[in-house]
Amino acid sequence: MLSDSFSRKFFYLRLSLTDECNFKCNYCLPDGYHCETPHSNLNLSEIAQIAQCFAKLGTNKIRLTGGEPSLRKDLVDIMEVCANTPGIKQLAMTTNGFKLANHAKRWKDAGLSHINVSVDSLDPRQFELITGTKTFTKVMAGIDAALEQDFAAVKLNAVLIKQMAQQNFRKYLEWIKDRPVEVRFIELMQMGDQPDYFHKHHIAGSGFKQLLLNEGWEQQIRAHNAGPAQVFQHPDYAGKIGLIMPYSKDFCATCNRLRISSQGKLHLCLFGEEGVELRDLLQDPSQLAPLSQRIEDALQIKKVSHFLHDGNTGATPHLASIGG
Repeated sequence: MLSDSFSRKFFYLRLSLTDECNFKCNYCLPDGYHCETPHSNLNLSEIAQIAQCFAKLGTNKIRLTGGEPSLRKDLVDIMEVCANTPGIKQLAMTTNGFKLANHAKRWKDAGLSHINVSVDSLDPRQFELITGTKTFTKVMAGIDAALEQDFAAVKLNAVLIKQMAQQNFRKYLEWIKDRPVEVRFIELMQMGDQPDYFHKHHIAGSGFKQLLLNEGWEQQIRAHNAGPAQVFQHPDYAGKIGLIMPYSKDFCATCNRLRISSQGKLHLCLFGEEGVELRDLLQDPSQLAPLSQRIEDALQIKKVSHFLHDGNTGATPHLASIGG
């Protein structure tokens, strides 16, 4: 089992398939995607080796991320490879939902079991202002398609933005009254590219947690391979609410996930430094032992915290760069 010097165990791998995205979210890529230096993403063979290696090291959950992972033409092949890797019990993906309506069944058949869709507002106009796209109707149709496919879990991700947070929160509570969907509200995090945006728009999630508790919501026990959300349920609601609060006390104490960028670097933290190069060991399947050793060695230098409270964003320019 992968563990670090603070006895944290790592069951969960976030695997970025590309840093490219076709949306222009104002908290991530407000000017759209620009590739200043040409690069090649991990290929199917390299991804298969990564999945096999992490599974042998005790990882049982892989989440496909980006950028926007559905931009990969070989996405279904990637899903099949990861889902069929012995030891991997859960294959999830985070997407902007642009292609979900047309591909939900195909993705489910390929082995995808859990899907998260980024929907920062249920108001079409607000959605357009945030994402820079007129795709609200298409994304919501995708969510309906996913619910029809009976995935193990369908979740929505919404970034908390101060000026609209209260209004959006109430709209989502109403929306999940009769929908079995978990809406996860994510605190805005300071990134290297947009420090001013963070200071202007950040709002803490703690107030929303208190609101839920005051209204009879109960916090669930977190699964060993679950993400960092504190999840709440209420007997009168079909859906659930999750809160991801990276600025809360002891947030990093339960860290259970590692990241691989689309260029094959291991990132010990979303806000870490340049990453540990793995790609040189992915060219030959016989290199599984040294690959495992490099990952285990790297974990011993994982820090106790992300140090966001100190204004340290590490080398992460924006969420799309290493998979959020």
